[in-house]
Formats: sequence, C-alpha cells, structure tokens
Amino acid sequence: MTPQDRMRRIGWLMTLAICTGLYLMLHLKVHAVVSDVVRAERQIVALEQQKLLLETEFETRSNQLQLAAWNQVDFGYTAPTAAQFIGSERQLASFGTPRGLGAPEPIRVAGVNGDTPAFPKFVSPLTGKPVDDALIQPERVEALADARSDDGAMRIPLNATIASIGE
Repeated sequence: MTPQDRMRRIGWLMTLAICTGLYLMLHLKVHAVVSDVVRAERQIVALEQQKLLLETEFETRSNQLQLAAWNQVDFGYTAPTAAQFIGSERQLASFGTPRGLGAPEPIRVAGVNGDTPAFPKFVSPLTGKPVDDALIQPERVEALADARSDDGAMRIPLNATIASIGE
C-alpha cells in the first residue's frame, strides 16, 4: 500500500467521524426541540383547563347575581329568620287540624314492651319439619377440639351434625 492510499483511507475515516459527530449533534438538537414542543403542549393544556375553570366560575357568579336580582325584583324571597322556626313538637301540632269524618286512622309505630311472641322455628323446605336447634346455634368451637387427633387431623362421619362432632 502506498502512502497516498493510506492518507486517502485516513481522510475517509476522518470524514466519516466528522459526519457521525455532526449527526449526533443534530440528533440531540432534534430531541431537545421535541422536548420543548411537548413541554409547550402541556402548558397549553394546563392553560386551557385553567381558562375553563375561570369561565365556569365567572358564569356561576354571574348567574348568582342574576338570581339575586330576580329574587329582589320579581319574587321578593328573603332568608328565614329565627322567628320562623318551630321550637317544639307542640308548636308543630298546633298547626294541625282535627281529623275529619271518614278520615283514615293515623299510622302508629309499634314498640317493644317485653311480651313479644317467640320467633317461629325454622322449617326445612324439603321435609316440612322444624330444623334442629343444634344446626341453627352450633356448639362452641372448643367442643371440636375433642374430635381432633394428635397430628391435627379430624375425622368427621358423613352423617354427623355439628353438635354431635364434639360428643
């Protein structure tokens, strides 16, 4: 290889290195511009949301002012005063009228006075007979400890009820 060929190769490698460096700088510049564009878009969205919030608040306040003006001019409503409130149930009852002829009986609320009937027994939908109380209110879990063996396993017969396991 002659010195001219060697210089030509070094020249091409230098040109390639310079082009690669320029490409890298251009790529970083493009990435920076894209980041600026994304940041600007986010700011635009935030400003649009803030503008919408301010428009809504302005409309609400203007509607409140318009409603207050209508109230004063057309309807004449005023805020209630302390004298308008009822102090007790007797005052409320004094506003009532006696029942007319043929009016229905008033609705009365039931109270518990101790002589309530016992709750009816549960009936099996299959047999129609009352369900055993042991199934409804099983014995405490401590009764099951007797049915356990030393290794923690438990044998329960298939036809056993919960109350009969501890026996």
